[in-house]
Parts: sequence; C-alpha cells; structure tokens
Amino acid sequence: MTLARLTYFDAPMSRGEECRLALQLAGVDFEDHRIRREEWPAMKETTPYGALPVLDLPGHPALAQTNAILVLIGRRHGLHPADDFEAARHEGMMQHVEDLRANVSPTIRMGDADKKIAREALVAGYLPAWARAAERNIASGPYFAGENIHVVDVKLHMAVRWFLGGNVDHIPATIFAAYPKLMGVHDAVREHPRIKAWYARG
Repeated sequence: MTLARLTYFDAPMSRGEECRLALQLAGVDFEDHRIRREEWPAMKETTPYGALPVLDLPGHPALAQTNAILVLIGRRHGLHPADDFEAARHEGMMQHVEDLRANVSPTIRMGDADKKIAREALVAGYLPAWARAAERNIASGPYFAGENIHVVDVKLHMAVRWFLGGNVDHIPATIFAAYPKLMGVHDAVREHPRIKAWYARG
C-alpha cells in the first residue's frame, strides 16, 4: 500500500464523510475505499473495534474511531491546534457531535410510532440544548476557532447537514436555524474551495 486508504460505506454521510473531507482539506491523496452494506458483516471482525471508518496508512496498523482519525489528520496537516489546551477544547466539541449522534441514532431503528414520539421529544428538549451548548463555544466565526478551518469544523458541518435536507423524519430541517454561529460554521465549510472541489467531482 502506497496511499492512505479510508474505508467506509458507500454513502456521503456521517463519520466516514467527515474523514473524507478532512483528508481533502489536508490535500492528502488517498484511496476512498467504499464498501456495500452487504460486505460489512464479513469485514467487521477484521477492523480494530468492529466499526467504520478505518484509516490505513503505509507502515502503520489500521486506525479506527473517527475523532482519533480526525485528530491525526489535523495534527499532521495544520488542521488541529498545536496548543494542548486549545486542542482539548476542539476535541471537546468533537465529542459533543458524537453525543448528538448517540442521542439521535437509536431512533433510526425504531418503528414509525415510537420514532415519532422519540424524535418529537428530541426536538422539544435535547436538540435545542445541544445547539445552545455548541453556539456558546463557537468563536465569532466563520469557523469554530475564528478565521482558520480545523477538523472540528468539518465535524460540525456534518452534524448540521444531517438535518438540513429535511430527510430526518419528525425533525424540522430548520432545527438549528436560530443558532447563527453554528449555521455559520456549516456554511463556511460548505463554501471552502477544497470542499466545493470535492463535491464538484460528481
């Protein structure tokens, strides 16, 4: 293997997509290894923690867990703070995004009636509270820490994008509209030239 290889499902979503975008931002030439859902059961026990994404780098064992992958990419390519306290602050926000996923993702597997009840409860309580916490930790913009983009911004972008399309039943696409700094990070990442180039490939 001569290139970095990122393995994830063949979908532009969630943890795998944020790792792809981080590699794109870093200017890393990598193999975008996409698998079908039906391939996953046979692969699961071969991964470090039984989950995707997995990053393979020449000369190293496979690396898993999304935030670990993002932090490594960030440290190597100037997309994560060198200062230890500021780095920890970024990693706190990255964990905040994982907390969001941990609260919303279980509803995906629910039946329609239970899903509606659970997601309406999220809309009434958890999601606004999550957004308020994100908002008070974001700098004046356009990115989480100000003028420079970091891997945390890609993660926030993906969290907001999850809902913006209006495809998460019973959660309004406007759920985060009242939080301008959070929405501003999403928009700034979307408009970054390297991110636009990624999606322009078709």
